[in-house]
Amino acid sequence: MDDIKWGFLFFLSFRPFHVEPTNIVSVNDDTQRVTDEASAMNKRIHYYSRLTSPADRALIAPDHVLPAPDEIYVYSPLGTAFKVDSCTDGYGKNSSLVTIFMIWNTMMGTSILSIPWGIKQAGFTSGVILILLMGILTLYCCYRVVKSRQMIPLTDTSNWEFPDVCKYYFGSFGQWSSLLFSMVSLVGAMVVYWVLMSNFLFNTGKFIYNFVHDINVTDIVPGTNGSNKVICPSAASGDPPQNRSVMFSSGNRTGFELFEEWWDKSQTVPFYLIVVLLPLLNLKSPSFFAKFNVLGTVSVVYLVFLVTVKAARLGIHIEFNWFTENEFFVPEFRILFPQLTGVLTLAFFIHNCVITLLQNNRNQENNVRDLSIAYFLVGLTYLYVGVIIFNFLDNFPSDDIMSFVARIFLLFQMMTVYPLLGYLARVQLLRQFFGNAYPSLVHVLVLNVAIVGAGVAMARFYPNIGGIIRYSGATCGLAFVFVYPSLIYMISLHRAGQLTWPALIIHIFIILLGLANLIAQFLL
Repeated sequence: MDDIKWGFLFFLSFRPFHVEPTNIVSVNDDTQRVTDEASAMNKRIHYYSRLTSPADRALIAPDHVLPAPDEIYVYSPLGTAFKVDSCTDGYGKNSSLVTIFMIWNTMMGTSILSIPWGIKQAGFTSGVILILLMGILTLYCCYRVVKSRQMIPLTDTSNWEFPDVCKYYFGSFGQWSSLLFSMVSLVGAMVVYWVLMSNFLFNTGKFIYNFVHDINVTDIVPGTNGSNKVICPSAASGDPPQNRSVMFSSGNRTGFELFEEWWDKSQTVPFYLIVVLLPLLNLKSPSFFAKFNVLGTVSVVYLVFLVTVKAARLGIHIEFNWFTENEFFVPEFRILFPQLTGVLTLAFFIHNCVITLLQNNRNQENNVRDLSIAYFLVGLTYLYVGVIIFNFLDNFPSDDIMSFVARIFLLFQMMTVYPLLGYLARVQLLRQFFGNAYPSLVHVLVLNVAIVGAGVAMARFYPNIGGIIRYSGATCGLAFVFVYPSLIYMISLHRAGQLTWPALIIHIFIILLGLANLIAQFLL
């Protein structure tokens, strides 16, 4: 989620079967597929659904007033709409393999870039152990989310999302708190995206300028391993590599100095992104960008390939120091390990959209198995990338070709994903306050300026994606990962007269772990 991190679906409690033709994603160009009658009926059902809670079935539209099957559409996690293809059992037709990779791709995002830093903060051995333990814990809590609807008696919850479940158990507090924590995770992800896009754009521009003007780059930070250039952090300071360099040019020195002045990672580049991204955020429908979702998988696969190639060339250097310190190797244990648990909370976060993703699974009886396999693949990817190379993009100089290609991939992917995240934030927030996801251009512009301003400020004054991810991850994870799934499970057992002391103690302990995880982020 990171990076997403991708489907914060509170707005799906307003679940239309009709959407405007411009929002429909299809393999053909036919856009005239929604009749006026279907549109009018949709508006009436919208009105009736707002009069009662989701648990009240009194105003649910009867089957005979619904449009024909060829006029029914459902929303995807990205805000676009897809046609329902004669699905009579109420579920989608994705195979288990598609479902697994959909969850894998959705869960992994910007967090994969912070896992190596988190392992460094926690220590090598404790970092590996924490990835395994947090993966198991978040998987169990996600399992509780998937099963939460089934524990509500005498109510049809087949179309509910997890925020609907929270509203059922906690009323308005559950509704608004779930909105708050969803916005924290969503805006946090957008801030991280802005910091990373600034970094990638800066290094991409510097690479192109050096190549065009035939400038040789000599790194300030010591390089290692012979001809394979690697930027290493200072052993004395322990700070992460900054990818700084000295450039030697035979051309006009004034032109180079002017470029350095106007192409600065924190002073200027974050502002250049506003020109491109702010207008895109104001589009009513982000369906065009949803078509680039495949770039998420391509980017992750390329990053794994990059790590593998670099590790094969540089070699893997591991030295275990259990009782003595070594300035050239990461220690086995560090007291800063909560920084990694904060990152991992967001890295394994998919809890508020997992129900929607699994509803599209052809074989519903395999949901738990497919979810477990997806978590296993995500954890394996984090271990692979995190253990082999620390901060693997900033470890290589700006003139490294493979790193340049990786930055291009990620920059383009994030520039197409960022408007989608902004769209989700707009739908969640404005619909709750104004009853309309696009009340006016002024409302949308004010919201987008605030979100973009937060990203620019962070890129300018605190460009630490690990810190941003751990704070936002621990905050939203407290609600969606630790508190709500455990509380809902205990309440449902209590109402059924099946709550036991072991179950009570275990789930209270899970809640305390989430609270301690959040508090530790501000103490360490």
